[in-house]
Amino acid sequence: QVHLVESGGGSVQAGGSLKLSCRASGSIYSNYCWAWFRSTAGKEGIYDRDWVGNIYAGSGVTDYPDSVKGRFTVSLDNAENTLYLQMNTLKPEDSGTYYCAAEPKGGNICYVSPGYYNNWGHGTQVTVSS
Repeated sequence: QVHLVESGGGSVQAGGSLKLSCRASGSIYSNYCWAWFRSTAGKEGIYDRDWVGNIYAGSGVTDYPDSVKGRFTVSLDNAENTLYLQMNTLKPEDSGTYYCAAEPKGGNICYVSPGYYNNWGHGTQVTVSS
């Protein structure tokens, strides 16, 4: 079992930046997918969470939805078992609760559906004001 703890959320004005962290404890291996998801008000269920990026631990291959591509960067410090989400040029629509997730998977392409992931953190709040 993997235990995940997010940090780094906060309030920022549009155009600003934030860097989220997700520290993992437990058995972490190179065949893990790590991902960030966002939930918004009224859509708090796991299956309603929007995917904002992921990385495959073994290869470092990342993927992002078009809505954040070029603004968000997912990275992984394997030595520290810590996942990061660098968010730049933030927009009010980026506001929400951000969750990290992890799940073992073969190959180096991670799933983007939240339903695939069984290991979740408790979330960190991001508020972007206009």
